[in-house]
Amino acid sequence: MKIAVLGGGNGSFAAAGDFALSGHEVRLWRRDAGLVEAHRAAGSRILVKDHNGRHDVKLAKVTNDIAEAINGAELILCPAPAFAQQDIARLLAPHLRDGQVVFLPPATFGSMIFAQAARDAGNRAQASFAETGTLPWLTRKHGSFEVAITIRAKRLPVGVFPLNQASHALEVIGRAFPDAIEPCGDALSGALMNAGPIIHPPLIVMNAGPIEHFERWDIHKEGTQAAIRRVTDALDAERIAVREVLGYSAPHFPLAHHYAKEGEIWMYGRGSHDRLTDSGDWRERIVLTEHRYMREDLRLGLSLLVSVAGLAGVGTPLAKAFLAIGGAICGEDFAQGGRTLETLGLGKFHKAELQTLLREGF
Repeated sequence: MKIAVLGGGNGSFAAAGDFALSGHEVRLWRRDAGLVEAHRAAGSRILVKDHNGRHDVKLAKVTNDIAEAINGAELILCPAPAFAQQDIARLLAPHLRDGQVVFLPPATFGSMIFAQAARDAGNRAQASFAETGTLPWLTRKHGSFEVAITIRAKRLPVGVFPLNQASHALEVIGRAFPDAIEPCGDALSGALMNAGPIIHPPLIVMNAGPIEHFERWDIHKEGTQAAIRRVTDALDAERIAVREVLGYSAPHFPLAHHYAKEGEIWMYGRGSHDRLTDSGDWRERIVLTEHRYMREDLRLGLSLLVSVAGLAGVGTPLAKAFLAIGGAICGEDFAQGGRTLETLGLGKFHKAELQTLLREGF
């Protein structure tokens, strides 16, 4: 399959390398022309390290021309942070063609940003947009063209916009992720599966002291203590309550299953938390005011949850509290702006109207 991967971060390199390792024709798009030239000079290769060893793979193309990257691609995967989505969506929008699938893992309801950008660009191609609950790889770059994959996702709940194109979208995505895709309904359902806004805000806010004291700190190892886990579960209960009131059915992929030794298998499978901490790759420096855990997961992710909860009539005291504390840490008012139904242009929709839009598209 021809796949275009957008971005140059951990997730994009894991995607490009892993897809090439699986035999797909992969084109990697990056905005920075200098970095593209350097990658080409290195042979357009990525060194993928996983539990099976080291794999030197070659990409079909590395480019900073997004039209060239996606030309003929069946799947366009963009694992860039949510705060980068608007710029990328505007660049991508004029070039989408019928049948192409844009997959955002995860997205914080970013599927709507990409769909709206195509509409605003006057592009009427029958493309579809999808998002899931987590990045399909636990991964970190180890060099300019080297990426370590600790775990590959086992279960990916995927929501599609518009829902009436889900059959095609899921078939295309499923060829890239064999036996891992689980339909979960529309794009908002997919957005409400996002684990980042649940796991990361308690870990960075409740570990703010050691994060700023130590040069490097593993929020998933020493930072994941029983008190924090109880808060995480309570925050996750707010997410699940919103899903239930909006009529989305189980499984809701509660984050508690990520840590459990038995019971239902979570997105990354059994034992993923231990493998993550054993890798040592998450013992890292986190600048609280800048890191994507704050800027993407807390500010954007929780503002979306609070906004959708308002539509559903569900209380979210913990989500609001973390927004307030995160904003105080950054010296900003996170209650203003963020990613909400209003900032997405959906603030005037009633529940039934929004569900119709999600089902049928623009």
